[in-house]
Amino acid sequence: MSLILFGLMCLAVPAKVVRIKGDVAEVDFGGVVKEANVSLVDTKVGEYVIIHAGYAIQTLDKKEAEETLEMFREILGDSHA
Repeated sequence: MSLILFGLMCLAVPAKVVRIKGDVAEVDFGGVVKEANVSLVDTKVGEYVIIHAGYAIQTLDKKEAEETLEMFREILGDSHA
């Protein structure tokens, strides 16, 4: 998934929620764990969210998240991402 705004491409990347504390979650981007604000979505640990600019903007099911992550791996040419 990507967002097009004013002719610029902005990536929105799926990540798995691994911990939530208040409005901040630790999310896993296939081995890289970062913090993201989850105040805009209703999510739980173990679910997948789309992260854009540090915010979870959408939840998605595991199958859709895995398919999207696989597309990123194919584009990047990395079978371990």
